[in-house]
Amino acid sequence: MGGANGGNIASATAVEYISTKITALYKVDMTKDQIGELMAEIVMEANKAVFELQSKDPELAGMGTTCEFVFVKDTTVHVVHVGDSRTYAIRGGKIKQLTEDHSVVQEMVRRGELTYEQAQHHPNKNFITRALGIKESLRLDYIEANFIYGDVLLICTDGLSNHVTTGDIVKICHENRGDSLINKLVDCAKADGGSDNITVTVIY
Repeated sequence: MGGANGGNIASATAVEYISTKITALYKVDMTKDQIGELMAEIVMEANKAVFELQSKDPELAGMGTTCEFVFVKDTTVHVVHVGDSRTYAIRGGKIKQLTEDHSVVQEMVRRGELTYEQAQHHPNKNFITRALGIKESLRLDYIEANFIYGDVLLICTDGLSNHVTTGDIVKICHENRGDSLINKLVDCAKADGGSDNITVTVIY
């Protein structure tokens, strides 16, 4: 979480906890509901782990992290989402944002106080309303979506989404694969002046 003490520690702690737990607890015969429940439970526990760290160390007070926990099984993608990082689904020439930002500006858009276009340039667009590790309890979003052959899932921080248009994301995803795809997306964000953390991963 940009601007807060120990954001790198918060994110590293969450990644290690979540990856370790899903590897240990996932079973191949789990139903969709069981997978969703397991993912949500793991993120809740990761939240507690980060919260306890920052509670014990004054230098880490206030640290937190956004979270995009994405799991694909068969034709279903499961997403647990906290904060303003995003998960997009790209199919053919169309892109859909599966997650909704937990941010002050998104709340204003929902209430009709801002248009989507105005939100893109609002001075408070990076003020988030939820983050993992800030409080002992956590409200998260759980999303399920269809996933078929040829689809691309793009998971990214706002360092990418603030600087690369959805049209450019689709174009780059169609023209590249693997490391080349990731590098092109990051380069595009940097070329537009992106200086924030630019984290991107893809599933296809």
